[in-house]
Amino acid sequence: MKKLFLMILFLSLGVSMGFAQAAKTRFAIVGLDHGHVWGRMQTLLKNPDAELVAIADTRPELIEKAKTLTPSSVKFFSDYTEMLDQMKPDAVIVTTANNLHLAILRACARRHIHYFTEKPMASTGADAREMARVASAAGIKLMVNYQNIWSPATQEAAARLKAGELGPIQKMIVEFGHNGPKAGNSPKEFIAWLYDPRKNGAGALMDFGCYGADWAMWMKGRPQRVFAYALKLKTAEHNEVEDDAEILLEYPDASAILLPSWDWSYGKGQAEFYGPQGSYLVIGNGLLFQPAKKRVGIENPSGTPVTTPPLPPEKVDGIAYFLDCLRNNKPIEGPVSAELNVGVNEILDAALESIRTGKAVSLKP
Repeated sequence: MKKLFLMILFLSLGVSMGFAQAAKTRFAIVGLDHGHVWGRMQTLLKNPDAELVAIADTRPELIEKAKTLTPSSVKFFSDYTEMLDQMKPDAVIVTTANNLHLAILRACARRHIHYFTEKPMASTGADAREMARVASAAGIKLMVNYQNIWSPATQEAAARLKAGELGPIQKMIVEFGHNGPKAGNSPKEFIAWLYDPRKNGAGALMDFGCYGADWAMWMKGRPQRVFAYALKLKTAEHNEVEDDAEILLEYPDASAILLPSWDWSYGKGQAEFYGPQGSYLVIGNGLLFQPAKKRVGIENPSGTPVTTPPLPPEKVDGIAYFLDCLRNNKPIEGPVSAELNVGVNEILDAALESIRTGKAVSLKP
């Protein structure tokens, strides 16, 4: 009889645990005025481990658009704190102006709700530091998403560089951007805050400089000094913010050149790494290797293609990675972690200060 009781208890616990494991992670979205929100929304809806339960925004036209793309079960709110209290999601996806990230994180931390935001982490280094502190104190996970991280080429290059295949990295050149939000198909609500220095934190320097700073922090850590300058090349637009910038990061044994711009002739997203053994060029979904040699021939001046293995299921996109960390209680690591992205925002702060003063800015270790 005792054995039968134990067997029934064991089976019931197993069923209970199985249901707990199978339960979907409940998400809410805060903000619809970020151009990346629609892609994240579709990725979330396709993930079998996730359920979108609610969306908060104040703009009727964006809410109507979202209703056409989401199940009828999704609830809509104009006040995100009311949404958090009523729907009690496990996690939020924050797709708002950068200067709102800290306030939303504080609201989530008080309710022990995990937090995923599109890059950059914040509009200032001070906000980023406070976000990391608040999240840590509350015991919630905080992730800063960069869509380029989930490319097989990016992951393969990072692994090879970390393994020292080029020797010590001596130079990095990172180019990200496009021909400007106003020149493309960016939603007007997105444009409204991208060109606002308070809401965005800067212009192209913030929008695309964060990609280069993220690569630099990931591969080389915190630089010693930062020098930068910026231009307004699209003078006819009369923008408050810069549309082109150059940022130089100084390390004891290397340099990094970051070239964020809204003045590229086309979409740009690449990172080059040089060491004694050669170079790697990550360009979109491609990875090229060039061995060290005295002269570069006409053929394959950027290198030859490197085979990149497919990514594991938990790294195919930012949502999948975040879910894996939530459901298996793993730490958020590497280029999407809070700790690294505090450094990203501090690099961008130093770049803005350098532009203001015309001098290089030293960073504290």
